[in-house]
Amino acid sequence: MTNSAPAGAQPAPTCCALTKIPVSAADAERLAPMFKALGDPVRLRMASLIATQPELCVCEITPAFDLSSGTISHHLKSLRDAGLVDSERRGTFVYYWIRPEALAALSALLSVDCC
Repeated sequence: MTNSAPAGAQPAPTCCALTKIPVSAADAERLAPMFKALGDPVRLRMASLIATQPELCVCEITPAFDLSSGTISHHLKSLRDAGLVDSERRGTFVYYWIRPEALAALSALLSVDCC
């Protein structure tokens, strides 16, 4: 079962970097939860780990952290809720992958060479 993108998810902003034009209210509302999710060191590491592969099973993510399975699940849910990762249950395992459009939106905002 594939989880869909968060309600109201939109594609990357058409333009531009922070240094070019002010962020619109709509883009700020959409992007702030992603930055907030990545503001936690564990979630930043998880997102990075997931981004290095086309997809990762939760069974491959868990050993990389000295955390309980409940805490791992909480962090993965936060990344999903922020729209950074998506997931699919296959049997007893859940597989995660990074949402490229989310990274593109963050990258576009932080780019100094945009536009």
